Amino acid sequence: MKTFTRLAPAAAVGATALLLLAGCGERPEGDAVEGPNATASSGGKTIKACMVLDTGGVDDRSFNQSSWAGLEAAKAENENLQISYVPSADDTQYTPNLQAQVQQGCDTIIGVGGLMADSIKEVSAANPDQAFAEIDSSSEEENVYALQYNTAEAAFLGGYLAAGMTKTGVVGTWGGLPIPPVTIFMDGFWEGVQYHNQQKGTNVRVLGWDENNPDGGTFANSFQDQAAGRSITETLAGQGADIIMPVAGQAGLGAGAAAEAAGGSINLIWVDTDGCESAEQYCDYFLSSVTKNLTDSVKEYALSVAEGDVPTGSYVGTLENDGVGLAPFNRFDAQVPAELKSELETVRQGIVDGSIEITSPSAIAAG
Repeated sequence: MKTFTRLAPAAAVGATALLLLAGCGERPEGDAVEGPNATASSGGKTIKACMVLDTGGVDDRSFNQSSWAGLEAAKAENENLQISYVPSADDTQYTPNLQAQVQQGCDTIIGVGGLMADSIKEVSAANPDQAFAEIDSSSEEENVYALQYNTAEAAFLGGYLAAGMTKTGVVGTWGGLPIPPVTIFMDGFWEGVQYHNQQKGTNVRVLGWDENNPDGGTFANSFQDQAAGRSITETLAGQGADIIMPVAGQAGLGAGAAAEAAGGSINLIWVDTDGCESAEQYCDYFLSSVTKNLTDSVKEYALSVAEGDVPTGSYVGTLENDGVGLAPFNRFDAQVPAELKSELETVRQGIVDGSIEITSPSAIAAG
């Protein structure tokens, strides 16, 4: 089982990635789109790394965007990489998009998002000599490399931060869809608030999610519906929540619009990327972000393939290997007390050394 060792801290990922993404708009479904400078250098063999995106487009301010940035970064280091992506308008396009990339003769095909798991299983089983990578899901297929992220660890820090910063004693979280790559964030956030209550004697409530009662969770049922995201955020705020963590891709931008309209009475914790880089128009309202280092892990995978060393098994991003993390406080840095910053580091170390247990049923064990 191969793991990557060259990853940079998650908080450092973002600005470069977003610069690389400039101008990469969403394309018609089924069309593979090459990245800039896709021609291989004359001195080496061309290696084709092809990506099938989930819904939301390449500029979704979330996992599609960060994953594509990983291929862009790999291309910048190895000119022999030829990269392309295919967007998916809905889940019916996963399988035909993957099959189309097999026919294109890709050296590796990277599927983005846990919702694609069944399609990758089907297509990879039918093409055992084709290398695949799958983001946000495990795999039992020998020709599929799984890239997963134990975001419950980082979200635990986000929950602890929210509990330490709330003025109303009420915080909230909501998701796009009730699937493990989403609820793992919500579990961690909920657990972090409970831990703060235990350690500090507070009684901060969490709206929108309870790890012990997942059927009662709040979801937009979309990763794209910003109107739904705004409505949910305003509803939670109306119930007293002053810090809210949306886990919903582009739909989460609706939370940004709600925070802006509220004039600062609502603050947010973003996910996947540093919100002040990926959704900078709402940076004034981002207390921090719970990040997963998609960009560097995809980059390292692609570079390994380009070098003829196709990884097998899985990679799990954790706090310990900087595969997940808590982004800087950015414009809130002066408002976060030094004592709370110190406590967050102590909690982080406790999670890494195992003295603080993550109980999320969606938590991913390091391989």
